[in-house]
Amino acid sequence: MKIVIVGCGKVGVSIATQLNAEDHEISVVDINPRAVARLSESLDVLGIEGNGATFDVLCEAGAQTADLVIAATARDEVNLYACLMARAAGTPHTIARVRAPEYTDDLYRVKDHLRLSMAINPELTEALEISRLFRFSGALEIDSFSKGLTELIKVQVPEKSPVANKKVSQIDNLRGRVRICTIERGSEVFIANGDFVIRAGDRVTVVAKPEIAAKFFKKVNFLIGRSRNVILLGGGKVSFYLAQKLLKAGIDVKIIERNEERCAELSEALHSATIIHGDCMDQELLLSEGIENVDGVAALMDYDEENILISLYIQSVSKAKVITKVNNESFDTIIDKLGLECVMNPKVLTGEYIARYIRAMQNSMGSNVETLYKLHEDQVEALEFRVKAGSRVIGTPIMNLDLKDDLQIICISRAGKVIIPHGSDEIMPEDLVVVITKHKGLNDLNDILRG
Repeated sequence: MKIVIVGCGKVGVSIATQLNAEDHEISVVDINPRAVARLSESLDVLGIEGNGATFDVLCEAGAQTADLVIAATARDEVNLYACLMARAAGTPHTIARVRAPEYTDDLYRVKDHLRLSMAINPELTEALEISRLFRFSGALEIDSFSKGLTELIKVQVPEKSPVANKKVSQIDNLRGRVRICTIERGSEVFIANGDFVIRAGDRVTVVAKPEIAAKFFKKVNFLIGRSRNVILLGGGKVSFYLAQKLLKAGIDVKIIERNEERCAELSEALHSATIIHGDCMDQELLLSEGIENVDGVAALMDYDEENILISLYIQSVSKAKVITKVNNESFDTIIDKLGLECVMNPKVLTGEYIARYIRAMQNSMGSNVETLYKLHEDQVEALEFRVKAGSRVIGTPIMNLDLKDDLQIICISRAGKVIIPHGSDEIMPEDLVVVITKHKGLNDLNDILRG
């Protein structure tokens, strides 16, 4: 696809990086010439200096023949206007980044009137992801398929778990309703087969319906119970959105924020939450507010260094599930060595959501990928395909399909029913089929076959 990205900030860079890796034709626009030069040189994409909300600059970037324009500047109003001008230039699809909380309730109206294909809020997106993780407090990562009917859940194997030192084929999978998909051991990732031996400390990803997953984790002594009380460190946008979601789910929420004026705003907007005016880095304050006994903590302050340091401290004094917001991707190599439980990057998350949406768009342009998740630091992809009539995989038992190495069919959704497939199962037209693989860039279900 031909895509124009307006805005070369952190979100724009993250989006451009992920889409460029999928071989789309990318043009980037920014009013800052250094930002344009830096991004266009690092990714080998076309860079245009100028105001991306103007008709002429958008046309110079190729909006007249583009399939999609993504507006990701720091200002919501500029993004919305850029999408309006892109539509005027003839671009059929537009995506706007809209961050302001006051716009959230009206976003569906704006989307309809401006004919936006998608409006995305990075902070709200991150809040939704974190709220799901607090629902399964022992989970490291949760992704959903088949419109939420089934989930891909990553957990760490405890020392005394009954699955430790067992082959995958020896583990009780609740009569085939649970599938172990990947095992992450150190920096290596394996697509699981029946002979693979799981060890304590491995990070294992399973696929199942949410209620079946809960039964499985209980059976194998994985403590992933729902959080009852949570402390949020920092009172920014992510904390605001997250508190709304958690309170609605019946979870007690306490927010610690150092800015007194912001505390007053949060108290006014979140009546059921407890708002504490104080320094999130104050260890005595954290202990006095019960950090040792809560089920979950999210470090959501403005500075990555503070989030990282306080998360390490909390992990040393509490058994709470700790989620750490980190905006700077250059910290990745350091973070990998620190043992942080769960790290969230709202910019990267936004890029993943948009890449997933674009894969779905391509469904009408030759691809039949409905959903895409990048897992294990992009080493693995989980893809959901819509099966088209005439596909070579139809009507053949899965055990007889000549599948590529490092690839598994992990789930089939048929008429609202979720099937964890066995070798004798067959794929039918209009099924939704979830595949997990180390192969990149699969666009058609036939691509899972050799040759």
